Amino acid sequence: MRHFLLFILALLPLLAEAVDFDEHARRVPLGQVMDVYEDLRGQAHIEDVSTADFDERFRRHAAAVLNGGYSRSVYWIRVDLNYRPSAAGGPQRWLLELGYPPLDSVELYLPDPAGGYRLARRTGDTLPWSSREIGQGNYLFQLELAPHQPQRLYLRVQSQGSIQVPLTLWSPHAYLEEQSGHTYVLGIIYGVLLAMLVYNLFIYLSIRDVSYLYYILYIAAFGLYQISVNGAGLQYLWPDHPWWANVATPLFIGAAGLFGCQFARSFLRTAEHSPWVDRLLLLMMGLCSLVILLALLTDYGVSLRLATIMALLFTLAIFAAGIAAWLRKMRMARYFIIAWSALLIGGQINTLMVLGYLPHMFLTMYASQIGAALEVVLLSMALADRINVLKDERASILEASRAELEQLNSELAESNRLKDEFLSSISHELRTPMMGVMGALELLPSSETPAERQQYLRIATDSSRDMLRLVNNILVLSELRAGKQQPDWAPFSLRELTDALQQRFAPRADGKGLDFSVELDGPLPDLVHGDAEKLEQIIGHLLDNAIKFTRQGSVTLRISQAGPATLQLPLQFEVIDTGIGFGASDDDSLYEQFRQLDASLTRRYGGLGIGLAISQRLAVLLDGQLDHRSRPGHGSRFRLRLTVGLLTHSPLGRDLSSRTVTPGPIA
Repeated sequence: MRHFLLFILALLPLLAEAVDFDEHARRVPLGQVMDVYEDLRGQAHIEDVSTADFDERFRRHAAAVLNGGYSRSVYWIRVDLNYRPSAAGGPQRWLLELGYPPLDSVELYLPDPAGGYRLARRTGDTLPWSSREIGQGNYLFQLELAPHQPQRLYLRVQSQGSIQVPLTLWSPHAYLEEQSGHTYVLGIIYGVLLAMLVYNLFIYLSIRDVSYLYYILYIAAFGLYQISVNGAGLQYLWPDHPWWANVATPLFIGAAGLFGCQFARSFLRTAEHSPWVDRLLLLMMGLCSLVILLALLTDYGVSLRLATIMALLFTLAIFAAGIAAWLRKMRMARYFIIAWSALLIGGQINTLMVLGYLPHMFLTMYASQIGAALEVVLLSMALADRINVLKDERASILEASRAELEQLNSELAESNRLKDEFLSSISHELRTPMMGVMGALELLPSSETPAERQQYLRIATDSSRDMLRLVNNILVLSELRAGKQQPDWAPFSLRELTDALQQRFAPRADGKGLDFSVELDGPLPDLVHGDAEKLEQIIGHLLDNAIKFTRQGSVTLRISQAGPATLQLPLQFEVIDTGIGFGASDDDSLYEQFRQLDASLTRRYGGLGIGLAISQRLAVLLDGQLDHRSRPGHGSRFRLRLTVGLLTHSPLGRDLSSRTVTPGPIA
């Protein structure tokens, strides 16, 4: 009788802490009724932890799921079960589920007939699939519980990765019913991944857009990571290769990050639009490659921790790239941001579950997979939208190219027309002096007096000079177009330049009854450094046009200092006439070669239409600026601004003011 009382007293603590349930129970969560002992060194054995001396080391777990995080410790879980059916019956079979596949080692210890505990099952993802008692992704153990007989069991859990212990007791029928729903949902998720992979593969084969190839590789790597972490990889793909089961998780995380970054670079064209984002993604690709290498060469725990950090940085970098693209008003960036937001939210929910802030349930357990499925669908929509964007861009480019081609054709036609007019003009302009030469030479033998002979010789000489001037102008324009003309800087005299211009153009102006004057606005130095020949050509063409297009009034050449003089002297040359002028509509085409306001052969004013084109090109060659101002019927003013050098032996005191009236002509 005394021994029986001692036995009852020994069972009282067990009966007080045991979980009571009957035959109607379908699911019994054990997270808050189990006791946990953390073996920091991993040296304890079942013989140690099952003794009464270890009772005080176990602590009642308060949360629904044991969350050990990334820990090297061994966790011992103790659970007391008391099956108390309402009706008489024999032992009942129950299923103990540990719903976290990526655990390295899981050992179940049950009571033995000798009063101790025996190893009932050893499994984990470091062992072949055949070590599973029941072939499911989660760890399932069969328990035979006798009515009204409390039973204590121990679980030993160890892993180099995150340690999560969602422990549940199921009735077999309830588990099958619940598992079918999980299977359907996971089937839908993996089906979406596979469908999007095949769909985008066909699109890639059709249009050969490299963005689709990177996206396909990203889907494949991410899908294999999900299969690996859910235990499906060990179950269906590599059941006899537990080493690869551990390596696959960090390796596919790194591969997903690598191809995801490359996809983002190609899809968002970061190298073109955001160089700093592109460099950030390249840095992430380097980190992903390092994770892949470490997964193959180093410890699983090290590579998995680095892969977890990399996954967090990868998500932030991709999201930053999407935000940067959205700020640049890229249309497909909105789908990109929404897609990655779905993955980010799903990952955060799963992370909060892993950290113990959210309950361990189907939605939180598979939140990352659900978010990944949504992300894949939304990114496929983004790629489809990108096709539309590229199509619109190509249409815009084609339209712009068509408009540009039409413009080029129009310009080509106009250029051909101008060349035809130029050929007609040059034929006409060359024929006139040629006829003068030939006529004078034909009349020369029949002349009777020396005065007649002298007149015919002068006509032939003047006509030859006019023809030579036309040919020289054509050659100068050809050399300017070919880039063969170069400035020839040398000292020259402004006095000699103005004298030469006055001697050349004063008689022509006087012949038309025009007043011709050269005005010097203020004292100017005589000797300067520049290209006198080209400067004389520019002013000569301007004076030639001024006299040609002026029927009455005056033509004036005004020279002034355009700014303060240091070692350089800014000069301004103005050619002012009271001629016919022209309208603002002719301003843009005024300096084009072969361009004339009246190109007909019956026009009143002759010439080839290349004088202003030569002047403009020569002004640019001398680092000068040529502009104009004119109104129809009110004359024109052409202004040339350029800089000449001051000679150290030619001070400003030695100037032209002694022969200048301001304003007034040079006598």
